[in-house]
Amino acid sequence: MSVADVCAVAVSCVQGTGAWVTAASGQGPDFVIFVSDPISEQLAELQVTLGEGPGHDVLTSAAPVLGEDIEDEEAGRRWPAFTAEAGKLGARAVFAFPLAIGAIRTGAMGLYRNWPGPLTRAQLGDSLLLSDAATALLLAGVHSDGDTDAPLWQGQAPDLAVHRAEVDQATGMLSVQLAVSAGEAYARLRAYAYAQDRRLGDVARDIVARRLRLHPDPAQDDTG
Repeated sequence: MSVADVCAVAVSCVQGTGAWVTAASGQGPDFVIFVSDPISEQLAELQVTLGEGPGHDVLTSAAPVLGEDIEDEEAGRRWPAFTAEAGKLGARAVFAFPLAIGAIRTGAMGLYRNWPGPLTRAQLGDSLLLSDAATALLLAGVHSDGDTDAPLWQGQAPDLAVHRAEVDQATGMLSVQLAVSAGEAYARLRAYAYAQDRRLGDVARDIVARRLRLHPDPAQDDTG
C-alpha cells in the first residue's frame, strides 16, 4: 500500500473530489508529496504559500480541521485569502487531518469536495483511520508510488519533486542573499509569491535561474 492508495480510498469514503498529502518536518519548508489532481495540487500549494487554510491549521492543532463550506462567514473570517482563492478553483468544502503519532507530526492529509456539506460520523471515523495509515507509511519511508529506497521527496511525482528541489534551492539562495535564516527566507519567498499572485514554484524557478532577485527592502525587488 502507498500514500496514493490511502488517498484514493479516503476520497471514495467521503465522496470527495480530490486529495493531497503535505509533509512537514518542522525543520524546513512544508512540501507537497502527493496530489490526486491539478486542483488538489493548487489547493495544497495555496495553503503553503498563504500560511493559512485547514491544512495549515491542522499542523498546529494536531486535530482535524473541517471546512464544510468555505463560502460561509466563519471560513471567510478564519481563512480570508485561502477561501477566496479556493473558491475560484471550484472547491466548496476542505477537510484536513493530521499525520501524527504522539508528539511526532509528519504532515497533513487534505480532502476537498466541489460541493459543501459536513462529513458524517462514519466518514470522519474512516478519514481518521486512513490518516493514521498515511502517517505510518510516511514514518516507514513509503512514497506515493510504494518505493522505499530513495529519500522521501524523491518518491514524489517528477513535477512535484522538481518543484520541491527548486523551492529548497531558492530558499537557500535567498538566505545567503538577504543574510537571514532559512525560515525567514522561505517566508519572504511565500510573501512575494502571494503579493505577485504567482505560484510558489514559478517564483522559485525564476530565483534559481537568476531572472528574479529579492532585496532586503521589498520595494527594490526586481527581475532581470
